[in-house]
Amino acid sequence: MARSIKKGPYVDEKLLKKIEGKKPIETGVIKTWARRSQIAPEMVGFNFGVHNGREHIEVLVTEDMVGHRLGEFSHTKKFHRHGGKMQKELDTKVKEAEINAAQSAKAAVEAKK
Repeated sequence: MARSIKKGPYVDEKLLKKIEGKKPIETGVIKTWARRSQIAPEMVGFNFGVHNGREHIEVLVTEDMVGHRLGEFSHTKKFHRHGGKMQKELDTKVKEAEINAAQSAKAAVEAKK
């Protein structure tokens, strides 16, 4: 649910204090647990370490990110991959294609000599 326009965007006060009066180049990674705070235009260029529940993931804020939340760029769940018989077959085909490409490249180099 969106926040009302009357209230304005939510930005954590502690986070604003950490970047207040500083230049993005001078500061290193600013660690934060405030995943719910929105990215303000003043934050552009800063490097934030957003906590995902286990570790801090570095997020470099750009102009395109303004209006989004910090938590959107620090995923909390790790995608392993879909498995099964079909995936194994696809993986073997990819490996075979790489081997064949490497062999043909090697043969082409030897043919030039």
